[in-house]
Amino acid sequence: MQIDEIRKNVAIALAEDVGSGDLTAQLISNDANIAAQVISREAAILCGIAWFEACFNQLSSDIAIHWLVKEGDVLQPNQTLCKIEGNARTILTAERSALNFLQFLSAVATQTHQYVKAVSGTHALIVDTRKTIPGLRYAEKYAVRCGGGANHRIGLYDGILIKENHIIASGSIAQTLHKARTIAPTEIMIEIEVETLDELRQALHAGATMILLDNFELEMLRNAVILNQQYTQPAILEASGNITLTNVRSIAETGIDRISIGSLTKNIKAIDLSMRFLH
Repeated sequence: MQIDEIRKNVAIALAEDVGSGDLTAQLISNDANIAAQVISREAAILCGIAWFEACFNQLSSDIAIHWLVKEGDVLQPNQTLCKIEGNARTILTAERSALNFLQFLSAVATQTHQYVKAVSGTHALIVDTRKTIPGLRYAEKYAVRCGGGANHRIGLYDGILIKENHIIASGSIAQTLHKARTIAPTEIMIEIEVETLDELRQALHAGATMILLDNFELEMLRNAVILNQQYTQPAILEASGNITLTNVRSIAETGIDRISIGSLTKNIKAIDLSMRFLH
């Protein structure tokens, strides 16, 4: 876990929320202490504990947080997640930012878990994309892993994904793959996107080791798997485009290796969590 990235995320969140100071918190005596607990209103996969704690720790080192669950646990409605004790002003000031991180990252983990569960029993791997909220990519990709999924490349620097426009600009599938191999370090993945079975055949003939099948229908996916298996060194095949919880199982059952889903990190509904103060 990248502690510096978490600190940066939280510092930005607190700066935009607290600004020059929490005016409402000044209604509370500066030396008042309180106890609170966080409760889940719905079933979810818990994710984001480090971000939650950092919101309090960056304001004060005297806030005590006792967790009754751990990262990655399956939460039930009305379950208590943690208890918090310390300065009332600090807890009130950090509350919203802390809950925002926990609700959002738990939502990413929960949605990912639903897709992973949907393809259980197949060998298809659920992976994410670069469709993340600016500034929160590390956090979201961490949440995907927390939900049982896997990360695609983190950014443009740690993998090559050749798309249609790259191929048009470079000349052909074979030429583009050749150029990619000349510039990519050994450990960097090279993946090429194809839109037809003929393009898939060209990519396989050119020695592609990972191929993204863009918006292939089920029958095309089945044919792609059969075609791929005819080669001595089959490529890793990844399905992408218009993947939903309704069709992901059928896609996985075609024999595909990976399924990349933008909505894991993009179409997110925050998990309903609340903080209650204890009298």
